[in-house]
Amino acid sequence: MENKSYIIFSLHDLQYGIDALLVQEIFYIPELITIVGVPKDIVGVLNLRGKIIPIMHLSLRLDNQLKECHLSDSVIILDYDGLQIGLIVNNVKKVEVISKVLIESDLDYGRVKDINSRFVAGIAKINSDTVVLLNHHNLLRDPEAVEALIGEDNQDLDKSNLVNNFYASCCPRATPKDKVVFRERADNLRQLVNDDSSTELKPLAVIGLNNEYFGIDLKLIQEFTTIRNVAPIPCCPSHIIGNMNLRGGILTLVDIRSALNMPLAETHNGVKAIVVNIEDLIAGLSVDEVFDVMYLHPSEVTSLPVAVNSNNQDYFQGTAAYGKNMLTILDLPKLLTNKLLVVNEEI
Repeated sequence: MENKSYIIFSLHDLQYGIDALLVQEIFYIPELITIVGVPKDIVGVLNLRGKIIPIMHLSLRLDNQLKECHLSDSVIILDYDGLQIGLIVNNVKKVEVISKVLIESDLDYGRVKDINSRFVAGIAKINSDTVVLLNHHNLLRDPEAVEALIGEDNQDLDKSNLVNNFYASCCPRATPKDKVVFRERADNLRQLVNDDSSTELKPLAVIGLNNEYFGIDLKLIQEFTTIRNVAPIPCCPSHIIGNMNLRGGILTLVDIRSALNMPLAETHNGVKAIVVNIEDLIAGLSVDEVFDVMYLHPSEVTSLPVAVNSNNQDYFQGTAAYGKNMLTILDLPKLLTNKLLVVNEEI
């Protein structure tokens, strides 16, 4: 496989990447419960919808000193051979498709040389950025062994002294207001399991179009790619960008902005695209950016505001919070079968 998708994130001024297929969920760091008898890099555990998840601080796992955590830090939940473990990082940036030809194994430069080589799968140079690709086989401890240390009686995890240990070790300068936010996050993550309407999480890819955030069902996405060498298609409407060669196959590129009442974007080599497969309809959608992969619980989705244009409303499944921004969830199958996106061969 020539290309592979990675979640790109930062930690102490370095950028890292980890296999996107392992990522189950991403959220801002909540209040954690500390326990005794676990490796030092396991800074606490989290009740995630009824399941106790060990949370590892990546800095400690990489044999670095622990810098205090902040409200802006994130937790990446990884599913590793059916077991779950969380990584604390700084900022999760985007999903990046990295070609094997961009990956090298030389660690002998800059701050990268100070990282234990057994945790590194390779180094990728993307534009002017250096991204450390992590070897998850060596990085992740056995979550099941950590969970066994917790015991079956999870009521002990609610003791206040165990919560206070988290603040003392990870967030020594957290204000009372900060602690309220940390605690609310933990409560929300724990209590979602009580929503009987649905407990199934919806995986979404978060994309950017014209400075707005949209969510697309991850199950519809075949891969992420970069647009190159587009061949125009004669007698097609303006939203049909053209065709490009994708590993020997012809991929038709579409700009969905027109269906969303947005101005079309200029398309050139290097623009990002997502390849979608909907009932054997395969197309490439040009996007400004692929920011994230997230897992959304149905209770986090709200109905559309009344002010939303009725012409667009058919293509929206709802909205959800994405950091400080609003995320609009697209009904991509309905959007792509709209007459605006069908090529009339008789033109």
